[in-house]
Amino acid sequence: MNILCLSPIDQSALERMRRDHEVTVAVNGSHRHMHSLVPDREIVIFRSGVSVSADFIDESPRLKLLIRAGSGLDNVDVDRARARDIRLVRIPGPGAQAVAELTFALMLNVARNVTLADKLLREGHWPKKELGGPLLHGKTLGIVGAGNIGARVGELGAAWGMRVLGCVDQTTAACRSALGRRGIELAPIDEVVAAADYLTIHVPLSDATLNLIGADRLAWMKPGSILINTARGGVVDEAALREELLHGMRLRGAGLDVHAQEGEGTRSPLADLPNVVLTPHIGAMATDSQREIGERII
Repeated sequence: MNILCLSPIDQSALERMRRDHEVTVAVNGSHRHMHSLVPDREIVIFRSGVSVSADFIDESPRLKLLIRAGSGLDNVDVDRARARDIRLVRIPGPGAQAVAELTFALMLNVARNVTLADKLLREGHWPKKELGGPLLHGKTLGIVGAGNIGARVGELGAAWGMRVLGCVDQTTAACRSALGRRGIELAPIDEVVAAADYLTIHVPLSDATLNLIGADRLAWMKPGSILINTARGGVVDEAALREELLHGMRLRGAGLDVHAQEGEGTRSPLADLPNVVLTPHIGAMATDSQREIGERII
């Protein structure tokens, strides 16, 4: 098979594929370069940073299989793929625990000023008294989207001694019972937002969730609360978040692994704020998870 890999995958999996297939790797290439490679490809492997548009699909007459090394499909023209009878396979499981753990890392980082403390110490300062922060234990963790990843975050929160509230798109008795066994109490989204000391976002990006957390909901958050987004950048209105962090009375800080604009050369509008921790969409990039994703691709 003729395979095009447009995103990083585990090196051992790549080597195994090359034993039996013709594999071309083009990571972080330009739009033009990626499109120049697709006409002869039968399989394309990609992650969230690659746009599999209608044009991309139309330029790939031999394409039979799209492998999304992750869960979200907001970067794929699913209708066009179906119209062409192109099989689309997701690999959501292995990255879920990695994203959940990074969510907690960001919560702790923002709460305890870890990145800021590191920066100041490297500059020769010792501002111990000024770098206090709240515990997680005993606080309320709010989860917007208690699905595969969100439920794992909820389990971690419950183990940490937090009260965990979550919301889902459609609530059923079975869903409520299953999440309850994991220490998660279901509530409407606005109740979750208003009650949370730590609010974490775990919903896919769609027309319904674009700017789901905007100025109105940010204004309902508790004073001193912390917002974490490891889902998709467009779910949180970054302009409204910046305004709240600069001039509002609610948020203590925020941690974001995902951004409205991503990729080499982009700069977050929140990059100059000392109470914001930013990472370049590394949620699923735990080496263990990447190894398992590679195995499943094979």
